[in-house]
Amino acid sequence: MREFYLVLLLVWFGSAYGQIQNTSPEQYILAQRGEVYFSFSLPKQSSLEKLSKMISIDNVDKNKVFAYANKQAFRQFLQLGISYDLLDESTVKLNPTMATSMSDFMQSWNSYPTYYQYDSLMQKLANDYPDICKYHVLGTLPSGRKILALQMGDSVNIHEAEPRFLYTSSMHGNELTGYVLMLRLANYLLSNYGTNAVVDSLMNNIEIWINPLANPDGAYYGGNMTLASAKRYNANFVDLNRNYPDPDDGPHPDGKAWQAETVIFKTFADSIGFNMSANFHGGAEVANYPWDTWSKLTADDLWWKYVCHQYADSAQVNSASSYFNGPSGAYGSGVINGYQWYPIFGGRQDYMNYYQHCREVTIELSNQKLPNAGMLPFYWNANKSSLLNYMMQSQYGLHGIITDSVTKQPIEAKVFINGHDMDESHVFNRLPYGDYYRYLDSAYYSVTYSAPHYHSKTIDSVRIDRNQLTVLNVALAPDDAGIESVQKSPIKVYPNPTSGVVYILSQNEIIDYSLYSIQGKLLKYNAVNNLKKLSIDISNFPSGVYLIQIQDAEGNRSQQKIIIR
Repeated sequence: MREFYLVLLLVWFGSAYGQIQNTSPEQYILAQRGEVYFSFSLPKQSSLEKLSKMISIDNVDKNKVFAYANKQAFRQFLQLGISYDLLDESTVKLNPTMATSMSDFMQSWNSYPTYYQYDSLMQKLANDYPDICKYHVLGTLPSGRKILALQMGDSVNIHEAEPRFLYTSSMHGNELTGYVLMLRLANYLLSNYGTNAVVDSLMNNIEIWINPLANPDGAYYGGNMTLASAKRYNANFVDLNRNYPDPDDGPHPDGKAWQAETVIFKTFADSIGFNMSANFHGGAEVANYPWDTWSKLTADDLWWKYVCHQYADSAQVNSASSYFNGPSGAYGSGVINGYQWYPIFGGRQDYMNYYQHCREVTIELSNQKLPNAGMLPFYWNANKSSLLNYMMQSQYGLHGIITDSVTKQPIEAKVFINGHDMDESHVFNRLPYGDYYRYLDSAYYSVTYSAPHYHSKTIDSVRIDRNQLTVLNVALAPDDAGIESVQKSPIKVYPNPTSGVVYILSQNEIIDYSLYSIQGKLLKYNAVNNLKKLSIDISNFPSGVYLIQIQDAEGNRSQQKIIIR
């Protein structure tokens, strides 16, 4: 019987060996990782736009294209008959040094954290600095891994009338320089608050959010204890930086459903309303500014060039002369317009700029996507000043408060730069404070403020200077419909939809409020001590439609539908 099993084993082994022998390297890699990395020379008859809608272009150096593809995309690419070179994307050979403990990781910042150390460190920072730091789980993926963020500033329990700023990294799971740099930046801001004037200015005047790892499934593809098998795509073999609504190619430019990571981030961006942000990648050393999806320039092209050169110049000064000079030195300055480098569709940068009215840039931090851990302190020293300078830019430009000239209360309004704004470059203010933030290059501008049921107001010759703040508060007069609306409904509830907190604003003192389900079931009731403004935390209720009823001291009742996202 033993001889029978031995023969059976030999037959099986021979068959398996034969299958391996008949499997191409590309097929083997796709079976193991779900993605393949390759390069090719760009044929004259092929356009980058056509190829970019098929495969994930990663870099273009002169006429050489580097790209990723999953099984479906690679099959389509092969049909073009373009000669290519398969590239070894095995990060196992790099043997990334993993921290032995969280304290070991934070002591020298020259190793990579395990997934558990990462989560623990995020919680530790919030626990160590509870007055200026808050830990957030933005969402949990089907794998059980979490998308995490830290909120930092002098007031983390309420939003203030100040810019909201985001740093986020590694939506490509194998581009991990920014992952460690973001953790180190969070620690730097928290540990130096109260002793460093630059840090104090940032923490006191900006609401800061840091998301160090946007694709944990890709990063920890080989397991939560190692980054050795980190890959670009997420668990579904989707490029997350092609999975967003696109200004030119619609809601699903990659032809795929929005991934869990995409939905989590879109909900996050909707709920916070960021004014400035940066998205960190690897594989090159350059500041890539919008647009990525089309060749036309943004309204704020001069401003983008200035802030990107400020980032690049500082990184060059604080490092070796060869650092941050663009892809293989092709652009020299370390700054490039996205489309001029290579077009992409469904990118996060264009989504944030076009749909969220947020100024987001893409920063490529290192030519190596997963550099030797011993190089991480170099990248920190090279980029620290640039990171702080870019954050400081959110305090400059044109800021102000927009109110109702009759009630003196904040209203929602649009801020439009005449003869300048295009392609959704205008901005909106936000409640409850009515604050707005418009970043502009040095010049004189004509600014129009408008809102439904209000008379628009245009202010000419508004002077903006680089690295300076211009404050312009504006009161809009309600038109006849607006006055009538105020008279009929002196009670306002906002924001709507909400992610969990709503504000009630009343011309008269509020007596009480009640929250009902859409079926009419009373869920919450509170008597109020004659306040004209209050906030209600309803984050513990499930997403859906609810009714809120408010009564004021003059006998006015307001009942409105609200949506909890």
